[in-house]
Amino acid sequence: MRIGLIGTGRIGTFHAAALNRNREVGSLVVTDADPGRAHTLADRIGATVAPGVDEIFTWGVDAVVITTATSAHAELIGRAARAGLPVFCEKPIALDLPGTLAALREVEAAGTVLQMGFQRRFDAGYTTARAWVRDGRLGRLHTVRAMTSDPAPPPAAYLPLSGGLYRDCLVHDFDILRWVTGREVLDVYAAGSDAGPAMFREAGDVDTAAALLTLDDGTLATATATRLNGAGYDVRMELAGERDQVAVGLDDRTPIASTEPAGPPAADKPWPGFLERFAPAYEAELVAFVDVVRGERDNPCDGREALHALRIAEACELSRRERRAVSLGEIPDA
Repeated sequence: MRIGLIGTGRIGTFHAAALNRNREVGSLVVTDADPGRAHTLADRIGATVAPGVDEIFTWGVDAVVITTATSAHAELIGRAARAGLPVFCEKPIALDLPGTLAALREVEAAGTVLQMGFQRRFDAGYTTARAWVRDGRLGRLHTVRAMTSDPAPPPAAYLPLSGGLYRDCLVHDFDILRWVTGREVLDVYAAGSDAGPAMFREAGDVDTAAALLTLDDGTLATATATRLNGAGYDVRMELAGERDQVAVGLDDRTPIASTEPAGPPAADKPWPGFLERFAPAYEAELVAFVDVVRGERDNPCDGREALHALRIAEACELSRRERRAVSLGEIPDA
């Protein structure tokens, strides 16, 4: 199998190395807006460098992996669909609903595969939590708490391009909330704070956010995020039912300290970032993509799943701006 990879930044480099380790991938063709960066990666892993995106679609690849800047995702998804190629794309499809829906229409019209990069679906902790919810081990689920805390803000130049904290960061929590519980979000009430560095206010974004979500079976969920967690990278989920409760992401590298005299000590080596925390999950999602391309498994996260998560993020942003509860029915899905 020959795969074309577009975008050789941090996550693209990580994905290229994972694909290079896959025995089913015979060759890899990479390209980037920065040719030097593409050549550096290619030299390291033995890949071929394409002069540009056009060559990715004309050099006979069997599938495409998109890890470019978000602004290019929708156009490249459309090109892959028109070329009849299966595509893996890092989230999001686009930063807005019209762009997302337009790309999905192209994929659906072409009848091609679009697998989205929501890597938490391949993390061992979340996978186990999903199984325990589904087999009734927790009893009736009544409360879910999801959180994502970045250790440091992204560069100021990234913020206006990110779509904001709900779309860029919490969208992962919204996706995994649906996936683990098997339920849909009915309505949200969200708030955000821009009391941190001035660059968030200047970008019209917030550095910390919280949302209360009501699921369609009455379960209550909270989702919180911050760009300013100096203790380290902290991603967790707690699920509480009438019989038991469990936590995802709680281990000896979780950057949290207990104030109890007999509590566990603070992490000696807290997680520094998402690549380290989710490295096995990133690897697993690309193994799954190769299997999908080979026709050996169903698509584990198609474009409609990304749309559902984006609609929740859109509802939260609307709720934050207008200071009111927002029904998901207010957010278009077609």
